[in-house]
Amino acid sequence: MAGRGGAVAGSGRRRLAGLLGAVALAAALALAGCGADGGDAAGTSAADAPAGGAEQGAQPGAAEVPLAGGGEPQAGQPAKEPATDLGVGQRAIVYTGSVTVRVDDVAAAAARAVGIVSGAGGFVGGDDRSSDASRSEATLQLRVPADRFSAVVDEIARLGEQLRREVKSDDVTEETLDLDARIATQKARVESGRRLLAQAKSLSELVMLESELAKREADLASLEAKKRRLADLTALSTVTAILLGPNAQVPEDDEPATGFLAGLEGGWKAFVVSLRVLLTVLGALLPWAVGLGLPVLGVVWLLRRLRRRRSRPGPSAPPRTAPTVPAQASAPPD
Repeated sequence: MAGRGGAVAGSGRRRLAGLLGAVALAAALALAGCGADGGDAAGTSAADAPAGGAEQGAQPGAAEVPLAGGGEPQAGQPAKEPATDLGVGQRAIVYTGSVTVRVDDVAAAAARAVGIVSGAGGFVGGDDRSSDASRSEATLQLRVPADRFSAVVDEIARLGEQLRREVKSDDVTEETLDLDARIATQKARVESGRRLLAQAKSLSELVMLESELAKREADLASLEAKKRRLADLTALSTVTAILLGPNAQVPEDDEPATGFLAGLEGGWKAFVVSLRVLLTVLGALLPWAVGLGLPVLGVVWLLRRLRRRRSRPGPSAPPRTAPTVPAQASAPPD
């Protein structure tokens, strides 16, 4: 009985040990599974983090930036300044030119120049002509479309002998974009002022809002006028055509000359101007000198004359002569 009891006890221990081992193995597997699940969850959240951040960045009211290709604006990007890296054809450029030509007949050449401009779709903005027995010349201010600027200048230069040509270009793209932005902002301010004016509840508010709205509308009108002027300058270029007859002199350059002769000429002109100023001052003072100087000289002359009369001695008695004593006869010598 004792041996049988021991065998039963040993068998129970083995079963308990096996059960404990199974439980331990199951616990280990469970822990491993939990760790794997946690790692996957962490990896998933980390992978999803950029998408979540992007969704948070795209909030309502975020600034929208237009695409370079003209597509829809992208949300979630900060507003940027208008791009100015445009092509030559997209930039706002003001062209101005001047060409001086010597011709045989100024009137005929001017008529041909007007015909050239009219054919290019432009017009004459100014016409100044002068003629006499010795010379004749004409100065025409021509407005031509910007895309025909170079062609018109070349055609006018072929009217005769070209003496001088000057062409300038001014890029006003930045100014145009700035005006567009300011006009848009000012329009929004005007609309805001009109809404506030409609909601005015008292006379003082009405007067104040009307004054502010009038000021905003005036600023908007000024900006729009500048924009129209700039658009006119960019759409129509200006060409100054100077047509000289056979005996007319070429206009001098505006640039000042330099060198010894230029300095000598400038010094002589300054001397002549100074001399003219001095003579002008003397001429202005001469009437005062005559009007005041002669009476003063007369008074001085009278005072001197009176002093001389006072300083003269009065009439004196004739000098007394001592009585003469007759000389005694000298005794004859012994």
